[in-house]
Amino acid sequence: MRTTGRLMPLVRATLVLGSMLFSASAWADRLVTDQIGRSVHIPDTVNRAVILQHQTLNIAVQLGDMDKVVGVLESWKKQLGANYVRLAPTLPKLPTPGDLTKVNIEDLLGLKPDVVFVTNYAPTDMVKQIESTGLPVVAISLLDVPPEEAVKLNPSVKDEPQAIDAGFATGVRLIADILGGRDRGEALISATSKSRKLVADRLADVAPAQRVPVYMANPDLHTYGHGKYTGLMMERAGAHNVADALAGFTQVTMEDVLKWNPAVIFVQERYPDLIKEINGSPAWSTVDAVKAHRVYLMPEYAKAWGYPMPEAMALGELWMAKVLYPERFADIDMQAEAGAYYRQFYGAGYVAPAQ
Repeated sequence: MRTTGRLMPLVRATLVLGSMLFSASAWADRLVTDQIGRSVHIPDTVNRAVILQHQTLNIAVQLGDMDKVVGVLESWKKQLGANYVRLAPTLPKLPTPGDLTKVNIEDLLGLKPDVVFVTNYAPTDMVKQIESTGLPVVAISLLDVPPEEAVKLNPSVKDEPQAIDAGFATGVRLIADILGGRDRGEALISATSKSRKLVADRLADVAPAQRVPVYMANPDLHTYGHGKYTGLMMERAGAHNVADALAGFTQVTMEDVLKWNPAVIFVQERYPDLIKEINGSPAWSTVDAVKAHRVYLMPEYAKAWGYPMPEAMALGELWMAKVLYPERFADIDMQAEAGAYYRQFYGAGYVAPAQ
């Protein structure tokens, strides 16, 4: 055992050197700028990518590039939901050399990636550790803000619609360009705005005071305030986010919820147990949404995340508007809308959850 211990530094050094040689041989010195303002040299052709951010992973699936993904974040099932494997059957078989804020460098090097995607708020030490091996690291934020804000989990955002829409388009183009699917990336961006004018036109006469007060419930009383896509999704769907005065992804108290008294509560598809908890708890029983049986589990495409996702923009905003104003969207068949989108970008039909 002592001999093995003395050999470990040599093994690590060999892995690092091997990875550097492998990466260098694939490079054509192409320079890109990631979404926290860093210049990154990447190979002209990327055949092996490790993705340590679930938003980028979801976009890669829709770009049809999972054949190039050789490793993913270990929390993919928690982040994307257990049902997501239907859309990406290879996920359970892929190695998990790290997560949003950590990496196992030996495991990562063993995968010989051409590029590593990380979240915008990945720790600086984590990024430097990966870069020190010669591997390119690309950070994705899906938000257009200055670099000093882009590295934060809860950045300060002045113009949310512009920052989110522009940042989303830039992020998708960057991922698609690196993975070699520019045309599909443009199609994905185009699809996100397809229903936006329809929703805006039908809700144009809804005054601010008439907007439905809505709370986005997450486990442990976490929710989203301003500066996150969730709030913009609500705004575009004719809702008033009762937590708008707060910043970013944050924890609140039951007293806050009772004071806000939302008329509707939404729960993301990845948290189905939370619906039972809210409806069955005496603490929630006096909230208008609970009394009126208006606590909704969102479909998987209505990803009310802090980061914008293409299916949420293309379908989720329309779905939410239809739930809040059913009489204005009675002609909209969400099953048909979702089915068409899923066939185009996921290569599979949409399956609604069992009621």
